[in-house]
Amino acid sequence: MTLKLYCFGESGNAYKAALALELSGTAWEPVFVDFFGGETRQDAFRDLNVMGEVPVLVDGAATLTQSGVIQMYVSEMTGKFGGATPEEAREVMRWMFWDNHKLSGQAGMTRFLMNFLPEEKRPAEVIAFMQGRLRSAYAALDTHLNGRDWIVGDAPTNADLSCCGYLFYPEPFGFARTDWPEIDRWLGNIERLPGWKHPYDLMPGNPSDRQ
Repeated sequence: MTLKLYCFGESGNAYKAALALELSGTAWEPVFVDFFGGETRQDAFRDLNVMGEVPVLVDGAATLTQSGVIQMYVSEMTGKFGGATPEEAREVMRWMFWDNHKLSGQAGMTRFLMNFLPEEKRPAEVIAFMQGRLRSAYAALDTHLNGRDWIVGDAPTNADLSCCGYLFYPEPFGFARTDWPEIDRWLGNIERLPGWKHPYDLMPGNPSDRQ
């Protein structure tokens, strides 16, 4: 049975789940969610996920939400990306929790404020504050990656697939790969993985669709 991932291209959190599915070789198909048209606020979608968020993975009778949970589910099914040892598995989780709190959570909000709100409604002071916090996160990740090909161990894990979630997007939010050489090198490693695709190629939905 082909798994269905409810997602849209602009969502970095959905990208984490889609990338795990794609790189693991799992049979899946995207189901476009019209976030900008208000679909996630509708009762039909809230029946699917009371949190009103993507991604949502449907595998037969099982429905899973939150990107990290979906990534773990893919690891349980395929044996990939979870870490080679219990120690690595804990380290993978440590970086996924860090990403959700310090990196993706703040990058996603900053990118939304800077690109998907009308210009007159973009809060300059909030954006500047968030970009400052993001610079600290980029610095921590860049330092950690010095001398490493992957965040944990000798192969890609969910830590990598989580932390890269927003870093391939072209819209400005205060991140430039050239400013962070270790992150840039690591993102190149991810891009060279067999099956890797840019978020706008992997999932339906693109800002150009609304222009």
